[in-house]
Amino acid sequence: MSTYETLRQFADSWGLILMGVAFTVLIGWTFLRSVAAGHKRAALSIFENEDGIDG
Repeated sequence: MSTYETLRQFADSWGLILMGVAFTVLIGWTFLRSVAAGHKRAALSIFENEDGIDG
C-alpha cells in the first residue's frame, strides 16, 4: 500500500472523527460561562469612544 493510500484511508476514517470532535469542542467552548464576559466586552466595544470613555 502506498503512502498516499494510507493517508487517504486515515483521513477518511479517523480524520473525519477528529475534525468532528474539534468542531464540537470549539463550538462548545464559546458557550462556557467563564468566557462570556470577554464575548460581551468584544460585542460592545464598537459602541465605546476611542478614548475609552462611555457617553
